[in-house]
Amino acid sequence: MTVLMAGCGDLGTEAGLRFAAAGHRVVGWRRSPEKLPAAIEGAAADLSAGKLPPVPADTTAVVVAIAADSPTEAAYRAAYVDGLSNVLDAVLESGAPVRRMLFVSSTAVYGDAGGDWIDETTTPAPGGFSGRTIREAEDLLATRLNGTGITPVVLRLGGIYGPGRTRLIDQVRGGSAVVPAEPRFTNRIHRDDAAAAIVHLCTMDALLAPVYLGVDNEPAELGEVLGFLAAELGLPQPPSDTADGTAGGGSAGGEPSRGGNKRCSNALLRSTGFEFTYPSFREGYRDILAGVGVRYP
Repeated sequence: MTVLMAGCGDLGTEAGLRFAAAGHRVVGWRRSPEKLPAAIEGAAADLSAGKLPPVPADTTAVVVAIAADSPTEAAYRAAYVDGLSNVLDAVLESGAPVRRMLFVSSTAVYGDAGGDWIDETTTPAPGGFSGRTIREAEDLLATRLNGTGITPVVLRLGGIYGPGRTRLIDQVRGGSAVVPAEPRFTNRIHRDDAAAAIVHLCTMDALLAPVYLGVDNEPAELGEVLGFLAAELGLPQPPSDTADGTAGGGSAGGEPSRGGNKRCSNALLRSTGFEFTYPSFREGYRDILAGVGVRYP
């Protein structure tokens, strides 16, 4: 199988390495392909610019793993809507025998659920431009692939953490972490599990659902996560915010507000046979603190 990784940043590269380790040919589109490991055939590409490299003639799976250049509405639209549209143009015009196209999305499309449980049947209700733009891209994927014979799959990931993604750890170490005044559930997934889920959904034989939630087994209150990190680091517990936000400036440990307050279920993903290396934040953060990580040649 030849896999095209349209977008080969940290997550796309990790997924590409896992595809390659499983014996698949992997082609990665990236602005700076010279930074890619040897196992991934790099090709220079700016997804939002329009002109893209040729799609390999034997491509059977495409993964679109896009990241915006900045946290602005214009940057999100350029990346997720324009970038995806350009990739779709290239794939559909190529005539390659693509059977499956996976778009890496975000649980931000759900907005805030007041701490309630949500799953793939929950109607998206994004609360900010990021969720709205990504939701628009999801619709674009389904519309453009309708009737083409290519199966669209959306993987809505929670907050990704892992090697190099240590913001909460840094805040606890630096003394800027603050426990929210009101309980707020957060949902996350280790980078390695997110990459493994991408490979799993692209290679499994069973008929796929149109959408999967990519989160670990345990939605966790932010205060619990911050307290756990402080204990692991041997540091004092972070202070609690006040109801008016005066203690911590209302930032609640630095987690982006677009994450909302919700508990995401991963039951559908697990029902496909997928197993998590890091089923909760505890295992994942302990490995990060210990400097442990799975690497591929």
